[in-house]
Amino acid sequence: MKIVSGSSSLMLSTRISEVMGVPMVHREIKRFPDGECYVRIHENLDNQDIVLVQNTHPDGNIIEYLLLVDAIRQYRIRSLTAVIPYFGYGRQDKRFNEGEPISAKIMAEHLSENVDRIITVNLHNSEIIKWFKVESKEIKAEVEIARYFERFKPDMVISPDKGSIERARFISQILGIPFHAFQKRRIDSERVEIETGDIDVKNKVIAIVDDVISTGGTIATAAALLKNKGASKVIVGCVHGLFVGNALQKMQMNVDILFSTDTIENEKSVVTVANLIGDSLK
Repeated sequence: MKIVSGSSSLMLSTRISEVMGVPMVHREIKRFPDGECYVRIHENLDNQDIVLVQNTHPDGNIIEYLLLVDAIRQYRIRSLTAVIPYFGYGRQDKRFNEGEPISAKIMAEHLSENVDRIITVNLHNSEIIKWFKVESKEIKAEVEIARYFERFKPDMVISPDKGSIERARFISQILGIPFHAFQKRRIDSERVEIETGDIDVKNKVIAIVDDVISTGGTIATAAALLKNKGASKVIVGCVHGLFVGNALQKMQMNVDILFSTDTIENEKSVVTVANLIGDSLK
């Protein structure tokens, strides 16, 4: 087995390589002045099981993924497994308005071309897995997130909206502490209204868990409400840290500690999913 790392996932690819004790493939990826992508594999991959690790967000990474698949397929490989740590377009998983595409379905179908298997991490909706046209598996990162939360000894786990209720419940069970869910109403792409409900957080360490943090608006609002209610510390953990624009600055006012996994590589990627992916590849 050998690992080909896309440019979006070099940190995670390296960690998977170390965990499994398998080599990384020498490859070249660059951008031309007009923004188009160039890829090249610099070693023979004949008779190898190949693992390609690459996100499909933002859009340029999709093109890179497709080019890498084609470059790998030039060799007489035994198999090609695509590891997609963060599946882009996963949040458009239904037709909300007439005339819209189901983006998650279209992406799943196209990413399935010329690969034998797909592994992804915490899809926005687990039902998306059925749209891949090859053998597919969704890995859940909550166990690793719970282990990291544990070092801060939280008193309660909070779901910032209904979408993370089961995630918060699962982590609270691992930690042996209660959980609570907020109710969220979205005003626009960056502003939300949150109802906390009847909750006592005074002088408590609170853990907030989410799958994706994009603009940070929901987390910033939730953390501010918790601090106003007397929480001593707010710890936030997510699987996919997109952190668009000034998201980190927006959250830092009321969030004491923020971390994410390495599905999307950024300064907060302190929790790795390499072991979980390595177990699936074995």
